[in-house]
Amino acid sequence: MPIRLGENNYGKQRVRILLVARHADRHDIKELTLGIRLEGDFESAHTKGDNRKVLPTDTMKNTVYALAKQHAIESPEQFCLRLAEHFLSRNPQVSRVRVEAAQTLWSRLSVEGKPHPHTFTSSTSENHTVALAATREEKTLRAGIDGLVVLKTTDSAFENFPKDEFTTLKEDRDRILATAIRAAWLYRDNPADCDSTWDGVRQTLLESFAGHDSQSLQHTLYAMGGAVLKEFAGIREIHLSLPNKHYNLVDLSPFHFDNAKEIFLPTDEPHGLIEATLRND
Repeated sequence: MPIRLGENNYGKQRVRILLVARHADRHDIKELTLGIRLEGDFESAHTKGDNRKVLPTDTMKNTVYALAKQHAIESPEQFCLRLAEHFLSRNPQVSRVRVEAAQTLWSRLSVEGKPHPHTFTSSTSENHTVALAATREEKTLRAGIDGLVVLKTTDSAFENFPKDEFTTLKEDRDRILATAIRAAWLYRDNPADCDSTWDGVRQTLLESFAGHDSQSLQHTLYAMGGAVLKEFAGIREIHLSLPNKHYNLVDLSPFHFDNAKEIFLPTDEPHGLIEATLRND
């Protein structure tokens, strides 16, 4: 039987850039890590070794730096859109461009109670993420959050679950609830102010997590996603991935101490993982 080439793509991964915007009274910075992949008519490169349609991945890397110089980076979303338009407009052999970005979050350092004009700090693994799939006919733009760690010490329960001969977990009406929020939302159209929307979604997720009387992490996930969809009409759907970060009560009875839910052992693995997509059609 003849061999047929299936779906294929190629591109450049982990293209890193730090942009410094130098104003008279302050500097602003944006740090991104990008991945670019092209889909299209590349069969001759695979089957015949003909590279006339293969834009070098080194050119993709250089394009990131050149466009950042020419147009700056207003937001990760807008920069990804600009990259996709650039590759589609100049390469007729390309049918689809996928661009992913993760923005490292830097905060301006405060010195003697005042924001310092050119010094920043980053003490978190949280990222502002973007995933764009673009053709000449349509664009699908997702933004998100990855690594937003939250914990609350009460207003969380887990009861009335199925039990069998292998169940050892005890029901709990008052437990620690902790997770590292990973969220991605789909825009209906290209948002006018991506950074403000991202900040607003982030704050909505945090407030919903804090204020919800949780009966399970599933229960809280639904409340968090629902709050975002109710608040932001421009978001069509949101996907949430929430690991259940466990904090186990330490048994202090061998030392003749009571432990009134004060001393816990943080554990990294194994952990539960709760995922769901909520849609507002």
